[in-house]
Amino acid sequence: MNFLKTYNGKKVLITGHTGFKGGWLTIWLKMIGAEVIGFSLDPINKNGIFESSNISSQIKDFRGDIRNLKYLIDVFNQEQPEIVFHLAAQPLVIESYKNPVETFDVNIQGSVNVLEAIRLTPSVKSAVIITTDKCYENKEWIWGYRENEPMGGHDPYSASKGAAELVIHSYRNSFFNKSITGIASARAGNVIGGGDFAENRLVPDIVKAILNNQDVEIRNPQSIRPWQHVLEPLCGYLMLGSALYHQPANYSEGWNFGPYLQDIHTVEQVVKQVIDYAKMGSWKDISGNEKFHEANQLMLDISKAILKLNWKPTLSFKECIDFTVDWYLNANKNGELEFTQGQITNFQELWKLRNEN
Repeated sequence: MNFLKTYNGKKVLITGHTGFKGGWLTIWLKMIGAEVIGFSLDPINKNGIFESSNISSQIKDFRGDIRNLKYLIDVFNQEQPEIVFHLAAQPLVIESYKNPVETFDVNIQGSVNVLEAIRLTPSVKSAVIITTDKCYENKEWIWGYRENEPMGGHDPYSASKGAAELVIHSYRNSFFNKSITGIASARAGNVIGGGDFAENRLVPDIVKAILNNQDVEIRNPQSIRPWQHVLEPLCGYLMLGSALYHQPANYSEGWNFGPYLQDIHTVEQVVKQVIDYAKMGSWKDISGNEKFHEANQLMLDISKAILKLNWKPTLSFKECIDFTVDWYLNANKNGELEFTQGQITNFQELWKLRNEN
């Protein structure tokens, strides 16, 4: 995994480092020798991956709102990062229905602020701005969306991320077109993994129901999503960040990161696989009582990442579930940070075995 060497000794700023994906990325970057600077609100979930791993003691940990442009720029000026990963967001579909103004403000204006801070900080050579697979105009197609498909979004969350993509495109063309700074967006599928305790997310809901000896209530059992373990897109982000650092003109565009088509499954299949591996739990179908619209089918075409970036999925669907359930069942027995680092090491070894031979 030679691309990981790019980060050794580099100053890497992560927005949203206290969240689920941000926490995993922080731990991984520290393992490979990066000097990590975090900028985020306090973690919502006190038992999530960031808090449980106590990784904050190993990084520069700034707490702030990305809507506060002055403070954000002050941190960039003070720290002079070389690589930026922007993950801070309001990331939940149902929450976006409840708080649409905040969702649009955080996901659009917040992205503007991060891009503006990058524009004003000459030290930044590479920036990966994370959006979502839901940024595309969803037509319930039976094939995956490609990076050149129209942006859209039925719900406020999806629409805000589609709009953020337009903001990224505008900044890239207006300010970074002939720059030595690479700016790319990354659109990942539905991410699962240990240490996620967010509300209204499938795997956390399953885990909480099992631990409380309750049935898992499933709203849309036949909905299809591009499920993937959190380390899969993070590997893509790290590969992309490295490529941007060395060849910004060749990689400054949008990128999809998701599973192979044969590993795209329904909600019901995920639930059954989790319960089967955990050897505990039960579920019931509560569909028909939905309060909010959610897409039935969503898939990504990952051909470009495979062909141009040399990224491809590492874990099978079963391995994705196994990694996830293992964390929830065993991490607190062995120490969350050590267990998480062990899973990252195992993933790296599998990646080498399956990609370098």
